[in-house]
Amino acid sequence: MISQKERFQLCINYFTVHMPVAETELRYKDPYQLLVAVMLSAQCTDKRVNMITPAFFDTFPDAETLAVAELASVFEKIKSCSYPNNKAKNLIGMAQVLTNRFGGTMPSDVDELQLLPGVGRKTANVIASVVYDKPAMAVDTHVFRVSARIGLTYGSKTPLDTERQLVKHIPENIIPLAHHWLILHGRYVCQARKPKCAACGLQSFCRYYLSKNNLEL
Repeated sequence: MISQKERFQLCINYFTVHMPVAETELRYKDPYQLLVAVMLSAQCTDKRVNMITPAFFDTFPDAETLAVAELASVFEKIKSCSYPNNKAKNLIGMAQVLTNRFGGTMPSDVDELQLLPGVGRKTANVIASVVYDKPAMAVDTHVFRVSARIGLTYGSKTPLDTERQLVKHIPENIIPLAHHWLILHGRYVCQARKPKCAACGLQSFCRYYLSKNNLEL
């Protein structure tokens, strides 16, 4: 019987060797650009976002420019992504609060980041983790699914519950890296509909694989 603690250590050991470098696939040059890209990525692929953002940043290079933009002009730049109406409103609102309340400087605190329109806990954790290297675990659909399948989390019903279980067992100094491990593993191997178990190096301790094949958990 493999314990949860053992699974965490085996998982960390595997990814440390096989994915020593793991980072966001969103393209950005500064914290403002990363936040815009993350906001656009909700229910949208990173590939699509990366197609949208170059022209977007040419027109709206910083929060000050975006804060005074017309809604229609923002919508026009992002209309090929999902939910462009809501995202356009949130992007302008985010830029206004970032400019007026924070002087254009991206907050590092997760709670302060969530004061920005359109920024929930997941997005705030991404910024805190990627920009400021804080031990913040952003839980998207990949992290939520993969964590449960492997057996890193048990009975989690919400992203916050998953986050709490993960940060409890992952050393603080590698939480930002572990976030990307789980995302990339979920994106390319442990996919939602057809996980590529045959190509997965976690078979020997993955709860999903062991259970599916009636092997010792």
